[in-house]
Amino acid sequence: MDTTFPDLRGYGGADAFLLACKPRAILDMLTGKWSTLVMGALLDGPRRFNELRRILDGITQKMLSQTLRALERDGLVRRTVYPTIPPRVDYELTELGRSAGGLLAAIAEWSAEHADEVFAARRAYDERAAEPVRPI
Repeated sequence: MDTTFPDLRGYGGADAFLLACKPRAILDMLTGKWSTLVMGALLDGPRRFNELRRILDGITQKMLSQTLRALERDGLVRRTVYPTIPPRVDYELTELGRSAGGLLAAIAEWSAEHADEVFAARRAYDERAAEPVRPI
C-alpha cells in the first residue's frame, strides 16, 4: 500500500500537510494540548483566570497566560477587563472560537466514547512489545 501523499498544491488541496502553509499553522494551534483544553473549558461561557486554573488540572500559571494570550491573538478568545477594584478579567470564546469549539467538543465526545477501546489497544500493544523476540 502506498503511504505517500500526492502533491495536490497545484489543485488547491492538501495544504495542511505542508509545513509552511496557513492551514497547517491553524491545525498546530488548535491541536496544542492546552489550547484544546482551554477552549473546551470556555465552551460553557466566560470564566476568570483562576477559575480556568482550577478546571485545567496540571496547567501552570505561565502556560495558562501564554495560551490565553495566543488564543486572543488568533481571535478565538476575548479578554474583557471590568473597571472594578480589584479589576475583574473574564475570558470567553469569540464567535470564531465557538465555531472551533464545536469541533473540539466533537473530539472530546469521541474520546469519551472510545477511551476504553484505545486503552485496550495500548495494553495489547505493550504486552506484545514486552514479549521476548524469538529467533526464527
